[in-house]
Amino acid sequence: MELLPTYIEDDEELDGLEEEERAPKEYGIDFKTGQLTGEIVEGKEAIKVWIWLALQTPRYRHYIYTWDYGSEAGDLIGQGYSEEYTEAEAQWMVEDCLLVNEAIEGISDFSTSIEGSTLSISFVANTIYGDVSFQGQEAVRAA
Repeated sequence: MELLPTYIEDDEELDGLEEEERAPKEYGIDFKTGQLTGEIVEGKEAIKVWIWLALQTPRYRHYIYTWDYGSEAGDLIGQGYSEEYTEAEAQWMVEDCLLVNEAIEGISDFSTSIEGSTLSISFVANTIYGDVSFQGQEAVRAA
């Protein structure tokens, strides 16, 4: 047993060491109420929870999160932008928000709708665990 850590300097020794892949885990959420369900979900369901939380969290507003986490979609509400511009910007903002997660490979079938002060989005997140569908998910409400 050694008292000090040993460091591997030879590249051949590094080739044998692979990073252990672990399925992501999150606390389950009831997406209608936003309340915790009391269970732990893994894999595809954990990615779905992560996506929902990332979209619900305003970017740059909470010091606990890095500047990479959260969504800026709230900035689109109440600005008087055209529907086409809003959809294009919302898609860019959602992709910017979600592609931070290494398990998410892309976004497809994206659409938006605005009713009053609510921006609703629908899309399919293409993940390494399979496709995750978000239909009519309320992305943001103006404060």
